[in-house]
Amino acid sequence: MADETYDSDKSSVSPGDLSRRDFVALSLAAGVAAATGAASAQELPVTETNVEVKTPDGTCDAAFIHPTTGSHPAVVVWPDAFGLRPAMRDIGKRMAAEGYSVLVPNPFYRVAKAPVLDMSSFSFQNQADMKKLQNLMGGINADGAAERDAVAFIAFLDAQRQVNAAKKVGSQGYCMGGALVMRTAAAVSSRVGAGASFHGGGLVTDRPNSPHLLARQIKAQLYIGIASNDDARQPDAKDKLKEAFAAAKVRAEVEVYQSLHGWCVPDMPAEAGKPIYNRPDAERAWGKLVALYKAALV
Repeated sequence: MADETYDSDKSSVSPGDLSRRDFVALSLAAGVAAATGAASAQELPVTETNVEVKTPDGTCDAAFIHPTTGSHPAVVVWPDAFGLRPAMRDIGKRMAAEGYSVLVPNPFYRVAKAPVLDMSSFSFQNQADMKKLQNLMGGINADGAAERDAVAFIAFLDAQRQVNAAKKVGSQGYCMGGALVMRTAAAVSSRVGAGASFHGGGLVTDRPNSPHLLARQIKAQLYIGIASNDDARQPDAKDKLKEAFAAAKVRAEVEVYQSLHGWCVPDMPAEAGKPIYNRPDAERAWGKLVALYKAALV
């Protein structure tokens, strides 16, 4: 794969909105398709390139993945706390095959190039491993860090010939990345048309910078998939999200899955000897995501 470097401070604005009725209809259609195992109508051949994106905080290494021909709506995929790695690249490739030009950044570029963590030896029960993970997350979770990154990432995408900058941008995130999706949608509200969080962490906190408090800055349509154990740990989070979105008139669907935190990511480490990845629920979530993008990235 080739390597490229890009530095930009530009962004663009594009129109595009959809009625609540159309959004709900498409979401329901996605649920039916996922439940019946229906495949995407079209899977495009894709090209993957390693790129470097200049940000106000340094140089971010990332994967840029897009259909081999044509220009397409852009998508930013925010990884979970294990960062940019083959599993996240595979998610980017699958999204690109749906007809999108995708950037999967290394969220920990301020510390090191990817891969940053060795998942083969990582243990949630090991205090040293958890401390390292928390230190890594500190950089991207610092005030304004994700927002600065989001502006740079979307400017990079808008400058690529494989991106149709007349279309809205999508953003999806997993675990840690769920909150980053909401920060992206708020920071670049003129460009982001859709955002999806899957088993997102820290969407509702008691801090003044809690992601759910950004709802009034968001113009995108949102899908929030919550893990069952996250819901059990914080049962009022879904209600606070719904209230915030309703007050801000943000079109959003908030749904609790019966799966555990991390269910969408195939390489997620087992917990207490039991697998976390749940393929049927992961496929249902993917169907919701594709329907959201089809509806909103116009």
